[in-house]
Amino acid sequence: MPLNEFGKLFLIVGGIIFLLGLLLSFSGKIPYLGQLPGDILVKKKNFSFYFPLTTCIILSIVLTALLYFFTNIFRK
Repeated sequence: MPLNEFGKLFLIVGGIIFLLGLLLSFSGKIPYLGQLPGDILVKKKNFSFYFPLTTCIILSIVLTALLYFFTNIFRK
């Protein structure tokens, strides 16, 4: 594998890590993230269960679109 390919790989991985860092840094400041309709929250007396289903689906769609975009840019 030539060095050019390693450089592209490092740029992609670095970009992904950068975006994850931004997401984690500002996740408390993004309105309604984790409180969307479809996020499951069950509270009982001594038990609570939370699963952000809608939030996971939206994040999956956004990340898939970003990865598709970046892989097509670096393929050329």
